[in-house]
Amino acid sequence: MKKYYLIIISIMMTIPASAQDRMRQLEQKAHDMISQMTLEEKISQLMNETPGIPRMGIEPYDWWNEGLHGVGRDGRATVFPQPIGLGATFDPTLIQQVGDVIATEGRAKYEVARKNKNYARYTGLTFWSPNINIFRDPRWGRGMETYGEDPYLTGVLGTAYVKGMQGDDPVYLKVAACGKHYAVHSGPEGTRHSANVEPSKRDLWETYLPAFRMLVQEGKVETIMGAYNRVYGESCSGSKFLLTDVLRKKWGFKGHIVSDCGAVTDIYAGHKIAKTEAEACAIAIKAGLNVECGNTFRAMKEAIDQQLLTEQDLDNALFPLMMTRLKLGILQPDADCPYNHISESVICNEQHIELSKQAATESMVLLKNDGVLPIKKDIHTLFVTGAGAADAFWLMGNYFGISNRYCTYLQGIVSKVSNGTAVNYRPGVLESTPTRNTINWAVDEAAGAEVTVIVMGNNGNLEGEEGEAIDSESGDRTSIGIPESQMKFLRDIRALKKSGIVVVLTGGSPVDMREISQLADAVVMAWYPGQEGGYALGDLLFGDANFSGRLPVTFPVDDNLLPAFEDYSMQGRTYKYMTDNIYYPFG
Repeated sequence: MKKYYLIIISIMMTIPASAQDRMRQLEQKAHDMISQMTLEEKISQLMNETPGIPRMGIEPYDWWNEGLHGVGRDGRATVFPQPIGLGATFDPTLIQQVGDVIATEGRAKYEVARKNKNYARYTGLTFWSPNINIFRDPRWGRGMETYGEDPYLTGVLGTAYVKGMQGDDPVYLKVAACGKHYAVHSGPEGTRHSANVEPSKRDLWETYLPAFRMLVQEGKVETIMGAYNRVYGESCSGSKFLLTDVLRKKWGFKGHIVSDCGAVTDIYAGHKIAKTEAEACAIAIKAGLNVECGNTFRAMKEAIDQQLLTEQDLDNALFPLMMTRLKLGILQPDADCPYNHISESVICNEQHIELSKQAATESMVLLKNDGVLPIKKDIHTLFVTGAGAADAFWLMGNYFGISNRYCTYLQGIVSKVSNGTAVNYRPGVLESTPTRNTINWAVDEAAGAEVTVIVMGNNGNLEGEEGEAIDSESGDRTSIGIPESQMKFLRDIRALKKSGIVVVLTGGSPVDMREISQLADAVVMAWYPGQEGGYALGDLLFGDANFSGRLPVTFPVDDNLLPAFEDYSMQGRTYKYMTDNIYYPFG
């Protein structure tokens, strides 16, 4: 028996030692590869779109890929709820499973791309997700990309996502996840390229940085993305304080740091910290940046010629990048990497689709119910209406992939009723423009049905990132109210119908609930629930599943009582510091 225990102990000691030995081999290989590169080759490997170096067996690679709630912008993939909805689940186990599925599909798609010699953007294994910024102001268009307003919840869920994405091998990465946008970044979108924010040290360490620390120290995240803005006068993508003093020295971060796209350009063009591209390169590299999303690093040779940088500075910047690629098993295909050769048959398979539905079901929040829910499946008449009822775009949010199947809210509702139920549908209203026809049959039909379900709120045209939300000037919202055209439609229906109105709210951020909650008999916050959102809603409305989602953000009463959007003080913001102006509380 004693011999048996000694054998077990020996095996347990051998496994970590083997991993450490393999890691040392990869480190030596990274140094060897860098030593063989010319100066021009080194510079070329520091930008997101890197050319190959055939003589060294290095293939072209683009560092930019997206996986916010599914493999994004690269064709067919399972689409999960937008992260704000995932935040509403309060379920780290589920989030880790979601991350694992996204990584599995990402690996499968990478294998297809590599087989076809496709090195384009959005085909790589470095995924610039999750967004772990704090949703401090409900007007921020990108708040829907976050897990909410609480630093601890954000850190827990973000860490779970990273663990799911990166896998559990002691050496190799399934994919490389990325915590973004570091740091103190949450709007306004329109000033992000020039803004300087100076939070109090308490707010910095208690609100804005904890989630990043958790991802680094507990999640072992491989990548951190520097934000556009300045913090205490330094560009986040060129801040020695943030990138070196805090991230690497204080927290022990070992991975690589990427700039947000164009953030190095902002060092001279937006923030006016540097006078030239070469100076911007030097500031970023010396601060600790490893790879630029953009093309300002094309001036790196000029920076070296001007003695703003040395070749050793480039070697130091390159090392974490080469290590990431080696740990992914993609520099000279590595037979030891357990994640190579995942079949494309896993993409959008039934298990992944079912997990998407589970996540959507757990994400939806019941805000009000005056006895109208659950709806009886044998109800005689049911009317479904609203701008988002039959439109798959209202399920998706932003940074999404494309599934080969979607279930709209209308389809999910119809799938639940009996054959004897008369279900009718008209959109009744446009998303943000007034109805031109003075006669609207939808109002009368809504009034005549036993129950009317109105799908209303926001979509990715009305809120999102700068340049993406086409019905918003900068991506942000100027008000937390939903478009007046939709509110008028709800009022018109309520004027004729005294009971049986169910409002399903879509969107990625808090809305003004004062009038909606008075006009509706039941209110469901559905967020952007992904491809299975309709089926999830159907289960919940008809009692085949129970509501379990909780608000990851506070819904304020009135945005006129909020602090100025540009003010990064936490006073009067989130459940931790709001003392009034609360309509629906966090949780």
